[in-house]
Amino acid sequence: MFGFISISETELNSRIGLYFGIIGGVIGVIAGVIGILNKPEKEREKLLRKDLDWSDTGWSAVLLASLLMYFVVQAFKIPSGSMRMTLVEGDHLFVNKFIYGIHVPLTDGKRVLPIKKVQHQDIIIFLCPKIALSQDEQRRGVEKDFIKRAIGLPGDTVEIRGKKVYVNNKLLEEPYLNFEDEYIQPRIKLFNTNQEYQKVWSAGGFRSLPARDNFGPITVPPGHFFVMGDNRDKSFDSRFWGPLPDRNLKGNALILYWPINRIKIIK
Repeated sequence: MFGFISISETELNSRIGLYFGIIGGVIGVIAGVIGILNKPEKEREKLLRKDLDWSDTGWSAVLLASLLMYFVVQAFKIPSGSMRMTLVEGDHLFVNKFIYGIHVPLTDGKRVLPIKKVQHQDIIIFLCPKIALSQDEQRRGVEKDFIKRAIGLPGDTVEIRGKKVYVNNKLLEEPYLNFEDEYIQPRIKLFNTNQEYQKVWSAGGFRSLPARDNFGPITVPPGHFFVMGDNRDKSFDSRFWGPLPDRNLKGNALILYWPINRIKIIK
């Protein structure tokens, strides 16, 4: 339902693989040096020179791989059905991490050199806002990634009327949509003014409110996005936990590469 991408299954696995590669490289170099020391002097010099060249190449490859994973592209796995049928459970995809800008390390989500800005209906990967985590997850300091579709951009007015989405009072064409529940939750008047509605939603106060099928209108705040899953009835998204901060953005879904029979460019 939630449509998150667990760091423990994706980024952590990549990091573990990288760490084991580094450890393996160190062990290989040490073993090579010990072997060389047991050789005659002339042969030892020749082998040492050759092994140092190999070691330099190996470390360069490890460094390049780590830079690619951090700045350029990364693999993720879809664990839930909130993006059905565009992406289904078990799909593996590559995420373009530089198209919206390269993340500057040790900053609060700052990005530089963007190729383009987020567009309506882009499929984006982002760090789950804390408000969208359960109390237990917040207490344990859990971090995980979500994947959703960008519906509203900063300054847009978003409204849902009977499962149909309107952006700036225009019906949004969404051929990718999937509905699993024919029932339409009725609109319930919960607030006296639009200003009060906007304030509570912006603070993530709709987590347990019936906002699935009739929602808004709200205005997307500056520096934020309104995101939803394609499997509209089974997605925990901006309708409930509020606007997505731009600083949480990680990248754009690029290519579905596994399973083989589902390989495609994601859009």
